[in-house]
Amino acid sequence: MKTMNCKELGGACDLEFRANTFDEIKEMSKQHGMAMFAQQDQAHLDAMQKMKASMKSPEDFVKWEQQKRKEFDALPDD
Repeated sequence: MKTMNCKELGGACDLEFRANTFDEIKEMSKQHGMAMFAQQDQAHLDAMQKMKASMKSPEDFVKWEQQKRKEFDALPDD
């Protein structure tokens, strides 16, 4: 298991996600983001806008995902 938090994935809080794969972490982060959007949490809405502005093309998202996957892979196991 490895741990990443919301901020490390571009979010706004320190909520930790623990999983065996980056894809699992990514899905947990996505579900958390959707919940924060539904709650209209301003800090998370701001983080979402910042991420959206930095991803002008599909390639930008691919680069972001590759970088986060590398960060996850480099983490020690919990």
